[in-house]
Amino acid sequence: MFVLQWPSLMLLLLLFVGLFSPSKSDELHILLDLKSKLEKSNTSVFSSWTPGNSVCNFTGVVCNSDGLVKEINLPQQQLVGVLPFDSMCGLQSLERIDFSKNSLHGTLTEDLKNCTRLQVLDLGCNYFSGEVPELSLLGNLSFLNLNKSGFSGKFPWKSLENLTKLGFLSLGDNPFDSSPFPEEVLKLDKLYWLYLTNCSITGQIPGGIQNLTQLQNLELSDNQLSGEIPTEIVKLKKLWQLELYNNSFTGKLPAGFGNLTSLVNFDASQNRLEGDLSELRYLNQLASLQLFQNQFSGEIPQEFGDFKHLIEFSLYTNKLTGSLPQKIGSWADFIYIDVSENFLTGQIPPEMCKNGKMTDLLLLQNKFTGTIPESYANCKSLIRLRINNNSLSGVIPPGIWSLPNLFIIDLTANQFEGPVTGDIGNAKSLAQLFLANNRFSGELPSMISQASSLVSIQLSSNSFSGQIPSNICQLKKLNNLYLNENMFSGSIPDSIGSCVSLTNIDFAQNLLSGKIPDSFGSLPSLNSLNISTNKLSGEIPVSLSHLKLSLLDLSNNQLVGPIPDSLNIPAFRVGFAGNPGLCTQNDPCSSNSGKSHHHLRKILWCLIAAILVLLISLACYLIAKLKQNNLEIPLKQNAWRMKSFRVLSFTEREIIDSIKPENFIGKGGSGNVYKVVLANGKELAVKHIWPSKSNDQKSCRSSSAMITSRTFRSTEYEAEVATLSAVRHVNVVKLYCSITSEDSNLLVYEYLPNGSLWDRLHTCNKIKMGWEVRYAIAVGAAKGLEYLHHGCDRPVVHRDVKSSNILLDEEWKPRIADFGLAKIIQAGDGGDWTHAIAGTHGYIAPEYAYAYKVNEKSDVYSFGVVLMELVTGKRPIEAKFGENKDIVNWVCSKINSKESLVDVVDSIISEDLKEDALNVLRIAIHCTAKNPAHRPSMRMVVQMLEDAEPCLLTNIVVDKEDVRSPNSKT
Repeated sequence: MFVLQWPSLMLLLLLFVGLFSPSKSDELHILLDLKSKLEKSNTSVFSSWTPGNSVCNFTGVVCNSDGLVKEINLPQQQLVGVLPFDSMCGLQSLERIDFSKNSLHGTLTEDLKNCTRLQVLDLGCNYFSGEVPELSLLGNLSFLNLNKSGFSGKFPWKSLENLTKLGFLSLGDNPFDSSPFPEEVLKLDKLYWLYLTNCSITGQIPGGIQNLTQLQNLELSDNQLSGEIPTEIVKLKKLWQLELYNNSFTGKLPAGFGNLTSLVNFDASQNRLEGDLSELRYLNQLASLQLFQNQFSGEIPQEFGDFKHLIEFSLYTNKLTGSLPQKIGSWADFIYIDVSENFLTGQIPPEMCKNGKMTDLLLLQNKFTGTIPESYANCKSLIRLRINNNSLSGVIPPGIWSLPNLFIIDLTANQFEGPVTGDIGNAKSLAQLFLANNRFSGELPSMISQASSLVSIQLSSNSFSGQIPSNICQLKKLNNLYLNENMFSGSIPDSIGSCVSLTNIDFAQNLLSGKIPDSFGSLPSLNSLNISTNKLSGEIPVSLSHLKLSLLDLSNNQLVGPIPDSLNIPAFRVGFAGNPGLCTQNDPCSSNSGKSHHHLRKILWCLIAAILVLLISLACYLIAKLKQNNLEIPLKQNAWRMKSFRVLSFTEREIIDSIKPENFIGKGGSGNVYKVVLANGKELAVKHIWPSKSNDQKSCRSSSAMITSRTFRSTEYEAEVATLSAVRHVNVVKLYCSITSEDSNLLVYEYLPNGSLWDRLHTCNKIKMGWEVRYAIAVGAAKGLEYLHHGCDRPVVHRDVKSSNILLDEEWKPRIADFGLAKIIQAGDGGDWTHAIAGTHGYIAPEYAYAYKVNEKSDVYSFGVVLMELVTGKRPIEAKFGENKDIVNWVCSKINSKESLVDVVDSIISEDLKEDALNVLRIAIHCTAKNPAHRPSMRMVVQMLEDAEPCLLTNIVVDKEDVRSPNSKT
């Protein structure tokens, strides 16, 4: 019998193990393969990854005692590319993968299941796509972070049941499919960190949350959770952070909530919670309390004044009463308080800036009384002081005016008195000074001209006196100067013409005298000028004709002489009232010849009318004949009425004579469009709107049918005129005037030489448009829509937002155009909806199909489609999308597939900007949500487009300031 000796047996065993163990050369090959996949990255991290170097010396690589790779740690290294999980999981001792905060893309493959020893997987803050694969074989995972990583579709919640060692689970900020709160998570009893913010969770928080007794951090914000906060949550005694903001929670804080004595950060803002705050009086470890935009009532517990760690306190827009605890903020390095829009009374707590760290004091729209405590004159850290709309009084403490970091002082609508002192010139950061509706008095100090950051000064309705400082225009950034309803006297300083940034001036209802400065005409940006109800004399300077004003009010002065022709338009006519000495060419000041001329003109018009009656049959016949042969109908040569909305440099005849075939440039949503070039070289666009053919025919048959035609015409025409004549925004097309006759309507707009966005993206006139230009167009168009929805006295719904209604000027800046379908929402009409048929196929929101309802959120959907056009370069409807499919379906199908979303981006866009384009595509996806309630407002869309969206989550701390501001009273 052959018997193996012990040394021989050991040698055989070593050979056997060697056959089935990974070699170091294999690991070197795997890591070099990883390097090759990421070699486009702008980083030097791989300089040590060379074949001649030991893998254990590679930057970011950690080996175990056997010299095998245990960890790959490469967070925040500007890595770009696709991770080769298939080869990486060949590292059989690999326990940790950290590629967080890079720019990685691609999908998470099924090969990940081979990383069975993996304990830490951190891929947060990247640009992956597709669904997360099955994770059940990764039973050793204790840390899983996929936050803001780009994954979408259906998440494999079921597979979490096998990950029983998980302590850290972060899946937030990904567009997963909607699902109820995942019951599988409730079985992970070792969890200490659970971040499920913004991942489409619906329904209620189940009572089983009490099983997660080790939880220290629970974040479920920005979902669609509803119902009451479950009572069982009070059993999570180790919680130091609880974030539930921006859901639909109702009811009161659960009984026993005060038992969560370890809470440091609590945010349940933007819900519908009610009841009082008494349960919170025991939470003396609180550093941040955010409960704004709820329906809480009752008094603020006085115990809050003894909280020695409290630094952030935001309860605005509730129904709270009583007084603020007078000791609040006096213990720690208090940063801000915002209790605006409540019913709070009493005095301002005096020591919130005791440690000199406070940045925001926001108490607006309450019932506070008393004075501003003198201690705040030393609060040099203060940035925003907003205590407007209260019942505060007294003199402003010395030193407040000169605080070096103040950006805004808003004391509007109180009972403050005394002067603005000269030390305001030391407020070098001050941009907004709002003191209207108080009892301030004295002269406005000339030193205010040294507050060099001032953009807006509003001193209306006070008792300021003396002269307007002659050096006020040293403020080169000043946009708005409102001094109306005071007792300013003397002349308006001629130096006002050097205020090059001024857009609005209001000096009405003062005691100003002397002449109107000719220098007003030198203000290139002036939009509104109101100097009414003073003692101004002399003639109106001709230089005012150079201004492009939307408002001019010179009424109730002592002005004399002629009104310059270019200012003598209907829009400004009221602004000349109360000046008996003014006259016009049509109404001379000192003779009766004008009256006889006016009588003669009446006779002439009567004769013309009689001739028109004789010719009307012939006119109708010609119109019908021309229509039948599809010819352009010539415009009548008389009976035109022009209504001006801006200062004009042309006559109605110049416009009418230019409506001819050779000037035709296209069709709008409600008529032909012509290009008009004036004698001075200025270019205009004129839309010629006609009633329908059936109504034209009816109008020739009877006078009653003529009314029908006019009614039809007014539907579209008056909608556009009413909307555009009231709108003043850089991203909305300018309407100069309307010209109407018995059967025609002309609208005269600014001419935009680069046509429409549709032309530049989709037609034979398209150009190679880079992402920088597309992004600027997206932001500008969004701001135009935001103004229509939020900036007008009544919100305006466009109802036909599309790329062909976004026009481009010579610098490619966008203008929202074609308001033929717009509707101004009437207050109290029973809701925000309008039921008229509206929109263009491919842009129409899905709710229209079942409800025939259109509101602001329908515009948001349409704008989301425009964003998709900008990112993808595709039309809203294309054959490649499939039957009955549009661009929204196509983009969503790409998200749900395994394909890289980068492939959706227009190939014209450079590679280094495609990730930026994808950020805008994600905004477009939000805008085109099926449920209108889930779409952002246009105000939010603008914020999202402007937002750089930095990474929200670190390994331990979530900076919620990067998600949304707790102090929205800007």
